[in-house]
Amino acid sequence: MSARVKTKIEKLRTELERHSRLYYVEARPEISDLEFDKLLKELEQLEQKHPEYDSPDSPTKKVGGEPISGFETVDHRVPMLSIDNVYDEAGVIEFDKRVRKLLPDQKLHYTVEYKIDGVALALLYVDGELKRGVTRGNGEQGDDITHNARTVGGVPLRLAGKNPPKELEIRGEAYIGNADFAKLVAEQEQRGEQPYANSRNAAAGALKLLDPKLCAKRKIRFIAHGVGYYDHDFKTHQKYLASLAKMGVPVTPNVEAFETIESALERAHVLAEDIHSLDFEVDGIVIKVDEFSLRDQLGSRGKSPRWVIAYKWERYEAATKVNSITVQVGKTGTLTPVAELDPVQIAGTTVARSSLHNWDEIHRLGVQVGDHVIVEKAGKIIPHVVRVEEHLRDGTEKPFPQPTECPECAADVTQDEGGVYLRCVNPQCPAQLRETLRYFASREGMDIDGLGIKLVEQLLEADLLRSIPDLYRLSSKREEILQLERMGEKSVDKLLAGIEQSKAQPLWRLLTSLNIRHVGASSARLLADRFGTMDELQSQDETAIADVDEIGPVIAHSVHSFFASEVGKTLIDELRELGLNFGEPVEKTESGANSGVLAGKTVVVTGKLSELDRNGAKELIHQHGGRASGSVSKNTDYLVAGEKAGSKLSKAEEYGVKVLTEREFLDLIGESPKTP
Repeated sequence: MSARVKTKIEKLRTELERHSRLYYVEARPEISDLEFDKLLKELEQLEQKHPEYDSPDSPTKKVGGEPISGFETVDHRVPMLSIDNVYDEAGVIEFDKRVRKLLPDQKLHYTVEYKIDGVALALLYVDGELKRGVTRGNGEQGDDITHNARTVGGVPLRLAGKNPPKELEIRGEAYIGNADFAKLVAEQEQRGEQPYANSRNAAAGALKLLDPKLCAKRKIRFIAHGVGYYDHDFKTHQKYLASLAKMGVPVTPNVEAFETIESALERAHVLAEDIHSLDFEVDGIVIKVDEFSLRDQLGSRGKSPRWVIAYKWERYEAATKVNSITVQVGKTGTLTPVAELDPVQIAGTTVARSSLHNWDEIHRLGVQVGDHVIVEKAGKIIPHVVRVEEHLRDGTEKPFPQPTECPECAADVTQDEGGVYLRCVNPQCPAQLRETLRYFASREGMDIDGLGIKLVEQLLEADLLRSIPDLYRLSSKREEILQLERMGEKSVDKLLAGIEQSKAQPLWRLLTSLNIRHVGASSARLLADRFGTMDELQSQDETAIADVDEIGPVIAHSVHSFFASEVGKTLIDELRELGLNFGEPVEKTESGANSGVLAGKTVVVTGKLSELDRNGAKELIHQHGGRASGSVSKNTDYLVAGEKAGSKLSKAEEYGVKVLTEREFLDLIGESPKTP
């Protein structure tokens, strides 16, 4: 019995380590997070029953041990220096001139890689076992956070392979992935907590927690990009990264080496174009001398090495003034304060408004009407107020009071229990209906051609719309619509045709559009893929819905509550009678997986297509069981390449990914071109 238990424990550890490597290092997971957690739980229970088989490098140790009482300050054996920054190509060229002046007649290469916006972390391995994790600190000394480093995703407790270096200090970035950070913020908002300003702050705060179990909950990950002390002959940066990958350590992606600074700059531009496909924040490109021996010759100056430069983006922020604060009412009744700003240019676009999210955020910032503020674009897209320039106040500024009634219908407002959001309690609030219909018809929803917010407002004003189903009854009110301003025969025909065509939209689009709290396009697609039809989904209990990978209890409760409510039942019954697409039963293989010619395949679409639009191609991929991805990797199965395919085509050829023309893709799935 004892031998069998030991064998089972060792087998589970090996299996879990393999899946961790597939997930964090090779980016080609074979099982879901739920399946991984089940294996981990099984191992944890066995280890608790049989403590004689405990091991410090067991995968169960990554979930966190006992809290510590405080941090110990330790010296860095090799100082963790900062990197000099430049903000234009001229600065990069000047860097190259300095390097070549110090290394005359030397043949050298430059590596080019992303500058990950995370928290610097140094990991010391002795004989392959993780002994210490240390923060950067002041560069000479840092805090020992080994208890938290052990919980970080991608940090192996023991290096893979035989004969690891006697001592090796791996340096890199601890970060929270964009998708995980979005979930973290959503969970905070649900609990009524102040959301983190950015993922870097959230990661930094987690690493300084005394309880490692709390740190583990933030799903921090690690990417290696540098080295401290080592007693191994790695020769070059590229060979070092390749060695780390073999040891089971995730490394900074897409690193290449070039003989000239001009080629390195060209590569930097290619990497910059692909930033949108990454799941972590990037604030620049790092260019390094590849050869370690030449780095030693170049040495350092002050607090930065001479062999590396960071080519950073300009900061996306500007100063402006808050002219007023208005309140928007959303489709779920949420009241959102919005700062109306003096128009200002940020990253090439004019910003005149910025959400203040909720009144807790207004209080945290201390923002008042008339204040001068700093606004930046989060992720280079969404503007938000960073801080108030209090030293510029002249006494004319006025606080903005928290409303006690809805600005649209004057109904009472309530605050979410345990939350921060105010909501209008009137289900007939015209603002809620307006926003619900706007979103239902939008490109993110049912994509109804010709139905924009102005027309929605006109139809509401004329009392032609009182609910979502009323949209599909407008065909009988053609004459009334013709009486509206700027609505001629062609406009009305276009509107009614667009509404009729939307009936055939796939189930996931309908689910996205129904105003179910916490359900967006991605979760709607997961639900549609799992259950196939609206009726099948409506019949499920919370447990079955929560069992869908990446759905969880919060979304499951919201979905189940919607279908169980009288409002939800009535809405679904009316839409069924009106002939909307309620999906098709899911065909499954014997193993239970969805069937289809692309089942289990990852497909990337790039370039300009002639017969399909990009969204239509992605929808066809999903319809035939595949997964549509935005970036090419070694686990990509097909690249569908249109005109001007660019860097993704080159990467696919490099990885040996099968490249399909648009026509070959359509032939493969047996489809005529269509746009859903």
